[in-house]
Amino acid sequence: MASANPTWGAPGVHGELKKLGFEISERTVSRLMPKKTGKPSQNWKTLLRNHVGQMVSVDFFTVPTVQLRVLYVFVVLAHDRRRVLHFNVTEHPTAAWTALQIVQAFPDDSVPRYLVRDRDGIYGHDFTTRVDGLGIRQVPISARSPWQNCYAERMIGSIRRECLNHVIVINEWHLRRILKSYFSYYHRWRTHLSLDKDAPESRPVQDLPAGRIIQIREVGGLHHHYERRAA
Repeated sequence: MASANPTWGAPGVHGELKKLGFEISERTVSRLMPKKTGKPSQNWKTLLRNHVGQMVSVDFFTVPTVQLRVLYVFVVLAHDRRRVLHFNVTEHPTAAWTALQIVQAFPDDSVPRYLVRDRDGIYGHDFTTRVDGLGIRQVPISARSPWQNCYAERMIGSIRRECLNHVIVINEWHLRRILKSYFSYYHRWRTHLSLDKDAPESRPVQDLPAGRIIQIREVGGLHHHYERRAA
């Protein structure tokens, strides 16, 4: 598992083993993991736990393309199960475009109570007016304090480490397809420390006698998930 998924650490491998029915401690897995060079991924402090089920975060991050263009990715993340509720890609972000993404992210009566964002100028009048009109209370973080938007920052770090750092993006359509594939894997199969080694869409623990373990490619082979299937 470690060799097939080089960006995984001991927690990720342990989460997969747990879902496959193996009773083994994470400490044992960490001792068996091949040694890696470089610094470990940064850990972000979690804040505002009292309202975790009522909060979402929004943020932008940039992705360069092989054509020397810069694309902007907008993501909306639910705090409770670390689910990406909505994402979109554009080369020319505006406040009006960003406001439209919020409307698309929360159809019908699914609006959250709080929305955490930074103080970027992109969240201008069109955006704030639309969010207020939906009845969502905005929680801007302090200037130059990305750790206050820790859920979104950590997710963006995962997207870069586990996906975008390993591919060459051609254009906007290509980036959208890559992210769609990654988020499908992220929601259904990737285990999370904060979810007690479960996936955002909860995965059942399989019984040992359920069959042999098979490896299934995800995100074009960057990652894999494992299942037990009868022979």
